[in-house]
Amino acid sequence: MEERRTAGDLVNHPPHYQAATIEAIDFIESVISDAPHMVPAYLQGQVLKYMIRMWLKGDALEDARKAEWYLNRLIAKMESCSNISG
Repeated sequence: MEERRTAGDLVNHPPHYQAATIEAIDFIESVISDAPHMVPAYLQGQVLKYMIRMWLKGDALEDARKAEWYLNRLIAKMESCSNISG
């Protein structure tokens, strides 16, 4: 499936995920590929997503709190499951 790349494309390439030299989704996919299981990978990805965009979209404090929520959940999963703590 060919991806559309158009300026202002809020579905395929939202500007708040393209501020760096690498698009956020590419960075996140690369980083979470080392996770031992899907659940911690997802939670880590969510933390990264909110941290990456926090200064670029709306309320930075709200995004920081969302990242914190996902990070706390990731930590709790890691503490309760020895097979995902690395």
